[in-house]
Amino acid sequence: MSVMDKGYTRPELLVDTDWLECHLLEPDIRIVDTGLWDSYTRAHIPGAVGVRRDHYFKDPTSDRTFIDTPEQFAQEMSELGVGDGTLVVAYDDFGSLWATRLWWALTYYGHERVKVLDGGWRKWLRERRPITDARPEIAITEFTPDPNPSLIATAEQIMRECMGAGAGGESGEVLLDVRSVGEYTGENDRGNARAGRMPGAKHLEWLEFVTDDDVKEFRHASELRAKLEAVGAAPDKRITTY
Repeated sequence: MSVMDKGYTRPELLVDTDWLECHLLEPDIRIVDTGLWDSYTRAHIPGAVGVRRDHYFKDPTSDRTFIDTPEQFAQEMSELGVGDGTLVVAYDDFGSLWATRLWWALTYYGHERVKVLDGGWRKWLRERRPITDARPEIAITEFTPDPNPSLIATAEQIMRECMGAGAGGESGEVLLDVRSVGEYTGENDRGNARAGRMPGAKHLEWLEFVTDDDVKEFRHASELRAKLEAVGAAPDKRITTY
């Protein structure tokens, strides 16, 4: 099903495999494979560049707690050939988890010309579209970061605005934990010193947003809306995810 037929409010945030194959050779598009570097070197979509460093784009000097600094992110984008006017199409082979992370990071840093390939690498392979192991030449570009602080919630904000109201949604604030069930319940601490969740947080694992088959395309808008409303994340709420 085309992204235009899924009932999304903003379908332009995604692209179909048909669209991407038709635009592979356009000079102002940079396709970014956000999966593991070893997987990228074996095969990828023609023209795609791979991410050698952290595919979550986290600041190593903060013990990977926070997003890259503006300087770090600008350097990484320049090395990937992403300039201020570049249209970025991100994909991965892991349910779009890493591709949407790049989408968010670029959006946070003021670059809104970015889309995610619906179905990613797995759909591309299933449809027998062209692949390669050749790495494209990358011309270093200029990327100008322009952070948008409104897209990040600080711990202080969450304590004041969400937990202060019980995080139950009564005040219009909802905390949404999108980690695995085990992490939410505290059964899986992922090696962290503390296990569990933020008090009052609702839960909807990120995998619920994609289909439960091998391809993992984004679900239809009606399915997403029903899942979100079932946990109290209604359209009239301000939702903070983690």
